[in-house]
Amino acid sequence: MRKVLFVFGQLTDQDVLALSRKGRRRRARSGSVLITEGVPVDTLYILLEGELDVVVGKPQRRLARLRAGEMVGEMSFIEVRPPSATVSAATDVVLYAIAKKDLQDLLDADPAFAARFYKAIATFLSDRLRQATAGGARAQRDAADELDDGVLDTVDRAGARFEELGRRLLDE
Repeated sequence: MRKVLFVFGQLTDQDVLALSRKGRRRRARSGSVLITEGVPVDTLYILLEGELDVVVGKPQRRLARLRAGEMVGEMSFIEVRPPSATVSAATDVVLYAIAKKDLQDLLDADPAFAARFYKAIATFLSDRLRQATAGGARAQRDAADELDDGVLDTVDRAGARFEELGRRLLDE
């Protein structure tokens, strides 16, 4: 759930409402591939229910198991390079999906929203890099449990915004 807290903690209620109007609910069965390593992706996803696996290489090596609140496709949104991993449904999943073009249109139309969105993504990616370079399993666990004070201040609102997005999409 950490990723959605970083992102939704920076956004306003109006930002989340705009996202909910542009995106759509998508269901995928266990085993469905959402993102393929090396193949350009045109959608950003937020996992609402279920679990996703992130794998790399051949033979495939699992890097992570993602749960509700995680985002995938954000790196391909930020830069033009194709995805560095494959993401597939480990279970049946419900996702929030927004086309990169639709998200870019929202960001282009509202520079303040764009600033908040990009700051949230940058903060999350910085945190991910710090965890990866922390060294040792204990240091990584400790770093994973720490949230920046600025993020902590917005956790309640971020959680409420995530739940509202889920409600809007699940009630469709």
